[in-house]
Amino acid sequence: MSETGKEEVDGVNDPPGWGEDATKGIKNGGKQMESPVKEKNPGLMKTFRNSLKVLSPLTLKNKMSENTDSDQSQISNSPSRPPSSPNSAVEITGPVAKRGTSFRESLGLGPKKHKQEPLQPVTEDMDLSEEQISKSVQSIDRVLELRDTYTLPEIPPLPLSVMEINKLIEMEALEEAYVNLLSLSLELQREHQALDQEDCPIELVHKEKDLSLLFGTLRNKMSVIVRNSSALPLPNKELLVYVAQIILEEEKRQGEPGAMPGWREAWRDAVRDGLRDALKKVQLDSHEQNTSWLAVHLGLLGKAVVENLERVKTELLSSYPADFKVFETYVSCHHEAVGEHLKRLLEKVTELKDYHALLDFIIHRYPSEKIMGSCSLQPELKEDQRVLLLNKDFLNLIKVKYCSRLQADMRASLDRIIQLENEEMWTEKRKPNIDEGIYSSHIDMDIWTNIKGHVQASRRIDVNLEQKVVRSCLEELKTFPKRFESAFVEWSSPLSNSSLWAEYHISYINSFSALKEHMESFKDSCPIPLELLQKEIDGLTTKLSQSLLERFKTDVKPFLRRQMTGKWFSLDEDFSQLIERTKNLSEKTKFMSPKPKQVFVNEAHIFVVKEYVSQLMKNNYSCKNRKNETAATKIANQWEELKEIFQEMNSTSEWLHPVGDQLSKIIGCRKSDVKHNLQPLVENYPDIRRSHLSAVLYFRGIIRGRERHIILQRLAELKESIGNAGNKEHALFNQIQAAVNTDCLPGTTFSCLSLIMPNS
Repeated sequence: MSETGKEEVDGVNDPPGWGEDATKGIKNGGKQMESPVKEKNPGLMKTFRNSLKVLSPLTLKNKMSENTDSDQSQISNSPSRPPSSPNSAVEITGPVAKRGTSFRESLGLGPKKHKQEPLQPVTEDMDLSEEQISKSVQSIDRVLELRDTYTLPEIPPLPLSVMEINKLIEMEALEEAYVNLLSLSLELQREHQALDQEDCPIELVHKEKDLSLLFGTLRNKMSVIVRNSSALPLPNKELLVYVAQIILEEEKRQGEPGAMPGWREAWRDAVRDGLRDALKKVQLDSHEQNTSWLAVHLGLLGKAVVENLERVKTELLSSYPADFKVFETYVSCHHEAVGEHLKRLLEKVTELKDYHALLDFIIHRYPSEKIMGSCSLQPELKEDQRVLLLNKDFLNLIKVKYCSRLQADMRASLDRIIQLENEEMWTEKRKPNIDEGIYSSHIDMDIWTNIKGHVQASRRIDVNLEQKVVRSCLEELKTFPKRFESAFVEWSSPLSNSSLWAEYHISYINSFSALKEHMESFKDSCPIPLELLQKEIDGLTTKLSQSLLERFKTDVKPFLRRQMTGKWFSLDEDFSQLIERTKNLSEKTKFMSPKPKQVFVNEAHIFVVKEYVSQLMKNNYSCKNRKNETAATKIANQWEELKEIFQEMNSTSEWLHPVGDQLSKIIGCRKSDVKHNLQPLVENYPDIRRSHLSAVLYFRGIIRGRERHIILQRLAELKESIGNAGNKEHALFNQIQAAVNTDCLPGTTFSCLSLIMPNS
């Protein structure tokens, strides 16, 4: 407050009224000043008075009460109270009150005796009577008339004091305060003009400061009014008319000395701040109070936004000129306030469903017919104004947090699957369920259902989130096969000899193979993560299959190793045990899924064939005295039995079937015919080597001699002539180790001569 203003107010000991009976002036530096308003200026008095008459419907009502009350006929001759704000019960008292009262009397405004009736708030739950509706319509009509016919009152030649103007601002008498500020500004300009450019007394500096502070106070008061109008029904909507008109006047004054910039921006900030306040009042429970706290809050938030904008349409639009674009501004400020509100909410979110609710609200619910697309907001709200404009980084942040939470939840659910399998199956040693003819653990369906649900939920948000969710699920699932394998192996190791052990292996081979097939649906959207996951699943199913196969190999190897021996000729017990265990395996594979079963059966088939043929390559026995015919017959019979078992198991390794028949034919024929029976063997199995045939001839009893040399020479000719014509994929003999040939070793006298001598 400037010293000049302070002296004006403090120097008044007993201030007179400002009317016809005024007999004293206001002391100012030892001099008296004339009344700032003279009777000789009726145009100014009349205009200012008329503009103040329409301050509010309540003012009109009070004036009507004054005119009809016979007891108040002489009230205009007595001191009156200053105008009070419709929103405030504060009264001006003391010297300022008396001076303001005299000023109003000089303008012809009488006092008010009756107290203003408080306005009753109207909510959606209250039924409006016809009378209330009529009053509301009349109120809007009055506001529209005031807005459309408004003219700024004439500026008084002399302003009120700084304290009086400040008091008017506090009382929300905006128009009266503003014209006095303009008067004070003009007075300051005149004083500047009267001085030399280099001469600026301290009193003038203080006046400039006071004027700037008063304009700032006025703008702050206007901001409070606008801010409150955003949150609550405004009892006196005419105040917003004055707010808008003052802003327009100040925009016209931009560029003039002392003009304050940024009035329209301050108005918009006040609108936004009011909406922030309104949104903060929306009910927000804690997670402890309500597990669906966010979904409930977002529903209430959307309802509050719609109600706020409906009230803007019905109550606030009438107070502003079209130039303000009020509805568009409120929509824009709602977007901004809601965006800030959602950022604060994100700090409280920890669960997946709440991240989903937040994204669904932003992307779908907010611009939908439930909120911004509500029919009650049409046609003012345009289609391109419905979307909540948020920073892309913020939306991506929610999606990142969503996927991070999803991975954590999914890891917990996968660990729970292992735990349940341990508790319900392994510990209880329950047999696997048989579903559609195969062993099933339902692990694949539990995982697939979980992932599918997350993907479908994210798809309803947007395609971008769906892809992120698929990638997150695949990445988290990638580590599951090894964790499952570790837990299963630890439990199952002591039971490796039991039938239940094999059944569990088959069950999990089936389940993880099915899971791999389910995941194929993500091949187009996430090919690389899917490929990495498939490798992990293949690794697990392969290990399970190999464990099962190794168990079978360990079981039958002792019986295979005793084939093609002297005991083998007379006893069939070992081969019978081989057949029995192979049939047991066949029974188990009936409960295996078709694809993994095919791979497993083919591997078992080639193992049995390879091991059976390997016994011919060990030089453990050599047929003499025409035993080769007996051996050939036995090999042919046993081979037919093995071939029949693997055909029943649906082995697709038919290329293995001829080898037993062709070897038995070579073993059983005459020596001179052996060379004629080599071609089919070489054509079917081009990987056969000299050492392999030498071992077969040893078993046949052709150990040395010219015939043996001819046979081996024929093998070399056939391999050279067939060359690349043979089937390279059917590599059987490459996997078979033949015994070292002892022919022509040093120290064996004349052994090499036997190659050119006839056999005995």
